[in-house]
Amino acid sequence: MNKRMVVISASFGAGHDGAAAELTRRLTGRGVTVERYDFVDLLPRRAGRVLRGLYRRQLTAAPQTWGWLLALSGARGSTALATRLTAMADRAVLDAVGSGADAVISTYPLASQVLGRLREQGRLDVPVYTYLTDLSVHPLWVCGGVDVHLALHDDAARQAKEHGAADVRVVAPAVSPRFAYSPPPAGFPRALVVAGAWGVGAIEAAAADISATGLARPVVVCGRNEPLRRRIERGGFGDALGWVDDMPALMRDSHVVVQNAGGLSSLEALAAGRPVVTYRCLPGHGRTNAEVLDRIGWVPWIRDRGSLAAGLREALRDPRPFAPAAQRPEDVLA
Repeated sequence: MNKRMVVISASFGAGHDGAAAELTRRLTGRGVTVERYDFVDLLPRRAGRVLRGLYRRQLTAAPQTWGWLLALSGARGSTALATRLTAMADRAVLDAVGSGADAVISTYPLASQVLGRLREQGRLDVPVYTYLTDLSVHPLWVCGGVDVHLALHDDAARQAKEHGAADVRVVAPAVSPRFAYSPPPAGFPRALVVAGAWGVGAIEAAAADISATGLARPVVVCGRNEPLRRRIERGGFGDALGWVDDMPALMRDSHVVVQNAGGLSSLEALAAGRPVVTYRCLPGHGRTNAEVLDRIGWVPWIRDRGSLAAGLREALRDPRPFAPAAQRPEDVLA
């Protein structure tokens, strides 16, 4: 009899959904029946859509406040606050899992909080896995009722354990095979600047700084941020792209990737054999991810404009090796 698994992600940007999509593809390839849900849709009365809209506006208009909120939510009592905020999703999550599921997998911290709580209360009787999409593990990523946390590096596993996770397994990132290694192209270097699905952060300034070094031509992926795309186009200091459907081809056509949040695009670029640097990173999760990526030797963090030229030269000359864990997430899940 085929296994049935439920995957819950969240459309806050594209990273959580991207990991969920790849996990779904791999599990389906092993004969597992997978049902995917967006946590945004599991919150009643359009609360999820309102929350997503507020989050996007916050990151776009006042990204520094995300760092403040991240610090506050990591303080004592954050779990109780998360419980009150997410309790309205309990019924919908139980209905989504239904009967006959063999396991539930979350790629989003608040979904993990709901699933872990239901597990602790005895209302959910199937194993719950959390796939930690970030290298920096915030306390809300960890819930005592979750059976297994999947971390992308020993450092992330250590953080999860410090937050109370009992069973943590280190696995390789769930990156699509479309981002397989390819040699860099010929010609003048192109720096692919990525900023998530919403194109948030100091992207315009980052592109201008890269162009001013004379070392690479910026190619900026603005996602769904059309005003940003128009500003960069008018500025004339790089190529401005909107939403990109074929990111693997764009990676293959680039020589270095510049990122600001340590999300899925960073892992995809590393898998494709492209050097990655962090520059002008977002406050909050962007900064904490940058610290971990730099510490483990995957992605160097260029902290100021004066260090940019040297950082780009080093990345283009001698990219750091990418050495993910040997164990694949589907080996644990299936």
